[in-house]
Amino acid sequence: MELRQLIPLFDTSVSRWATLARLLRWLTLLWVFIGLVILFSASYPVGEAEFGDGWYYFKRQIISIIIGLVVFNWVIHSPLRRILGMAHWFVFLFLALIFVTLIPGVGTNTNGAARWIALGSFQLQPSELIKPFLVLQSARLFGQWHKLKWQSRLIWLSIFALVLGGILAQPNLSTTALCGMALWLIALAGGLPYTYLTMTAIGGVLLAFGSISRHDYQKRRVLSFLNPWEDALNNGYQLVQSLLAIGSGGSWGMGYGLSQQKLFYLPIQYTDFIFAVFAEEFGFVGCTLFLLLLVVYGAIALFVAFKTTNPVHRLVAIGAMIFLVGQSLLNIGVAAGALPTTGLPLPLVSYGGNSIIASLLIAGLLIRVARESSEGQVVSLPQRSSVKGRSRF
Repeated sequence: MELRQLIPLFDTSVSRWATLARLLRWLTLLWVFIGLVILFSASYPVGEAEFGDGWYYFKRQIISIIIGLVVFNWVIHSPLRRILGMAHWFVFLFLALIFVTLIPGVGTNTNGAARWIALGSFQLQPSELIKPFLVLQSARLFGQWHKLKWQSRLIWLSIFALVLGGILAQPNLSTTALCGMALWLIALAGGLPYTYLTMTAIGGVLLAFGSISRHDYQKRRVLSFLNPWEDALNNGYQLVQSLLAIGSGGSWGMGYGLSQQKLFYLPIQYTDFIFAVFAEEFGFVGCTLFLLLLVVYGAIALFVAFKTTNPVHRLVAIGAMIFLVGQSLLNIGVAAGALPTTGLPLPLVSYGGNSIIASLLIAGLLIRVARESSEGQVVSLPQRSSVKGRSRF
């Protein structure tokens, strides 16, 4: 792989890719561009108020995107077999870092949650960066489930349980639930017995109920979601402001940059609730077009998954779709009041270096599957049997 191939604008090999891979690449870059446009508008007032620089969050996001695009292109040009072979080491690394965040004085505690490790001005979030490697390793496990010994199955199921337990202990119920659902859906697509899946689903629901009962803020989120207007100035404030922003957008929106709710009415408007700002500025039409982008992206991802003959590659594509399209729908559902408030970012849109790098890595995995499943392979033709003797004619 040439060095210039790591930079999207100078990657001249794209024209030789399969159609689905090229389409996914352009849709990913379009998604990133839309995210930057939305982020600039949503974050400008906060950056101006907090740092005296309205471009503050936008410039930092640009840096993260550049790093993410280099990783994105490296994945696209690397054999999936090699990437799959390295996945378990990254799972171990980020699993260790997840538990490091729980050490007092090491993990950065924000709003009662220790999810980050400070590396200078960069906040490392292991629970976000582990997502692409969960996709890879779960695809390896569930894609070869019937070929593996029970010891290997048990070891990796235990490691996945440790990952989920560590994220839950931060506490981070939303990311735990997302990763748990992704692993469960990948296992379902891998053809695991329904008995195992049913028992796991019941255990996951009980674990979620246990976490909600232990943490008052999680309980308040669920109760305020049921009727946010009952406590509109306290527990239901965030969701009420989000609904007001979405409702204010009308059919065509108030216009780019003209959102009123982002002016310190709607909390964390540039991360978890950035979709509400988008809906206010671009209205029902803009939201419909964005949802259409997600539908097209998800449909192509499924087509890629069904087209590949390698079961492990198929599960990688399905896992990538879950973390990109599925997480997006969950974020939008929260902003629209259809789901309880969670801390999940909108992939490729919300501010956050960890999220943008992990999302671009996942998108790169999906495109790599599309390339390997669609591009022609050289097939050696069988040799003709030699003719004994010369023809009489």
